[in-house]
Amino acid sequence: MAEFIDFIVGNTLIYTLLKIALIILPLLGVVAYLTYAERKIMAAMHLRQGPMMVGPFGLLQPLADGLKLFSKETIFPNWSNKAVFIVAPMLTFMLSLVAWAVIPFDAGLVLADINVGILYLFAISSLGVYGILMAGWASNSRYAFLGGLRSAAQMVSYEVSIGFVMITVLLTVGSLNLSDIVMVNRPFWLDLVLFPMFIIFVVSILAETNRTPFDLPEGESELCGGYNVEYSSMTFALFFLGEYANMILMSAMTTILFLGGWLPPFGIDFAWLEWVPGIVWFALKTSFILFIFIWARATFPRYRYDQLMRLGWKVFLPLSLFWVLLVAGLLIATDNLPAL
Repeated sequence: MAEFIDFIVGNTLIYTLLKIALIILPLLGVVAYLTYAERKIMAAMHLRQGPMMVGPFGLLQPLADGLKLFSKETIFPNWSNKAVFIVAPMLTFMLSLVAWAVIPFDAGLVLADINVGILYLFAISSLGVYGILMAGWASNSRYAFLGGLRSAAQMVSYEVSIGFVMITVLLTVGSLNLSDIVMVNRPFWLDLVLFPMFIIFVVSILAETNRTPFDLPEGESELCGGYNVEYSSMTFALFFLGEYANMILMSAMTTILFLGGWLPPFGIDFAWLEWVPGIVWFALKTSFILFIFIWARATFPRYRYDQLMRLGWKVFLPLSLFWVLLVAGLLIATDNLPAL
């Protein structure tokens, strides 16, 4: 057994593939049961029961949904571009997975600990709009095309404020490495200054992932489902899985940027908490942000499109830009500039 483990560790390609599998396979399981958790939490908020029939407490409902989608026929609309039609959901799904390469789950527990991890994440999240645009165009449907255009405008608009929020955090760290962002020792008053940026970031990732109350690209009342209205079977499932994987990714980014990653909350360092692994704290904090996603869906009505754009360009953009200047000025005035 020891010789087999030494062989795996010694073979770089096999070892890397094994680490990738240890990230992707649990992630797919979490994505599947995030749909179950969402339906159960929303049902509790609406005083309903949610999934109950498939398995004990409905726990096998995600498996039944996956089997149903897998067994259905893939239907191509007339005059659609079949190659682009198929590639679009595959691209969306793959981009939602490759971003996890730089996410640190614990100290040293990361696939690629690169020094420009935050830029890598921002680049991957920016590419997500192409899959949606391709789907809207290749479907040969006015509804799908309008949904794709809406999504592109929405994602580009809120990526600007997300970028300024990231810059604000990076000013206090002095590094683009995600592990350094977690480990930096910021004074408490600086965390209080960054709290408004936390609120803006959480609202912006709701818009970035096209979630309620910013689910304008999927407006059922006017677009019949938006950019994925013509998709069925596993092509629709790939869009579905990509959306939920992006939700988890954005929640993990929020945890790393603002909530201390795998470290105990509020700087707690009690001896009785030493047995709790860092990955457990990381998972709990990420789950808290995911709960906000579900809470918002169960609570808020959908914005109008003009309200969505006004919030992004006239409120979040000026406020996040001002906060960059404010934090930079405070760091210089208090001589708390990080070592570059």
